Amino acid sequence: MGFQKQYGNLFKIMLGNRPRLVICDPKAAEFLLGSTSILEKSYEYKFLHSWLGTGLLTSSGGKWKRQRKLITPTFHFQILEQFIGVFDSQSDILVKKLNKEVDQKAFDIYPYITLCALDIICEAAMGTSVNAQNNSESEYVKNVKEMCRIVVDRSFSPIKMFDVLYPLSKDYKIEQNALKVLHGYTNYVIKKRKEELISKSSTTEKHDDTGAKKRLAFLDLLLQCQVDGKPLPQEVIREEVDTFMFEGHDTTTSGISFALYHLSKYPEVQEKAVNELRSIFADNKDGSPTYQDLQNMKYLEMVIKESLRLYPPVPAYARVLEETVKYDGSILPKGLTLMVLSHGLHRNTNVFPDPEKFDPERFSPENSAGRSPYAYVPFSAGPRNCIGQRFAMLEMKSTISKVLRNFELLPVPEHEPIASVEAIVKSANGLPVYLTKRQF
Repeated sequence: MGFQKQYGNLFKIMLGNRPRLVICDPKAAEFLLGSTSILEKSYEYKFLHSWLGTGLLTSSGGKWKRQRKLITPTFHFQILEQFIGVFDSQSDILVKKLNKEVDQKAFDIYPYITLCALDIICEAAMGTSVNAQNNSESEYVKNVKEMCRIVVDRSFSPIKMFDVLYPLSKDYKIEQNALKVLHGYTNYVIKKRKEELISKSSTTEKHDDTGAKKRLAFLDLLLQCQVDGKPLPQEVIREEVDTFMFEGHDTTTSGISFALYHLSKYPEVQEKAVNELRSIFADNKDGSPTYQDLQNMKYLEMVIKESLRLYPPVPAYARVLEETVKYDGSILPKGLTLMVLSHGLHRNTNVFPDPEKFDPERFSPENSAGRSPYAYVPFSAGPRNCIGQRFAMLEMKSTISKVLRNFELLPVPEHEPIASVEAIVKSANGLPVYLTKRQF
């Protein structure tokens, strides 16, 4: 961010012997993210291969195009609608956990949200529960955290970034043990779901005991996918499920936590959001939200978007050039890494005046009109945009609205978050809030 202030919205840095063009400008961001040919991810993504293989996040070329085409239908809104019950039941557990913090001293909201988001994505992706909120010491939870830490460490370590030297480090052995747990769990769940699908292929199994249509987890949909009349190989299914476990919990944790923190700091914004919820739930004060209720949370969506602008969970998107290209009268050489720094792009003063100010009105329909879709990229943009962004927005709305309906969030004066990167953007000094009970 210091370099952006010093050199402007486009500048080159060297990481070891690797040149990198850092982009904080919408036009250059569009050139990169909008491209259908610059799709190769940069070198640091390879540190995820041992865990995620070449799933949707890490693959490129033909495999990425095939997988994207195959998986896109699983995020149709009618399928997303089925997950609202998962969001609601897990946020109910979150509320129970937060009750013990009411009228106590300030506490960091982040760890609570992490466990809730992990429970949500596990149930949605695999149709099973790790019970993270009730068992925060679970092996799966601990090893997800370890792998996220290792990936970031390897990106910046002059020793660990090289495959030849990495096995000499302590982290190598930690990673091997973590992968045994993570892959072991995913493979076990896939095997179990496969057996259930085979045994339940009779007509009666498409509905539960009440006659309601059964919800299919993301894994179930993958198990039903076919390519050239053949089911997907076990390894491909595991890669995609692991990818969703990785991408779908830390990112939404960051988004929900920063949004709740901002709501605590700006009481007038919180009041506006709560009034919107009161009007939505006027005839159903203690009820669960429907898909339409979540769609009607227009102001809360603006709050979430502004929070994601200031603290986008994914701090950067990077690609490497496989051939020399021309851009804006310049030559960009083969091998150059292009990196959109979303944290800087979202603070470009030409697009967002007074960028450090928290102002949800930036995202009102009239203020958003005419803004480049590449000026604001919390879910990336272009052909490799986040396939789960609608799922994420519904989850964030559901969880945040449940907290707001139960608690008033009060600020911790003088606290300012210190942004740091641990695979995603977190606050190095936590996100503390006070809670009191709300009369909704």
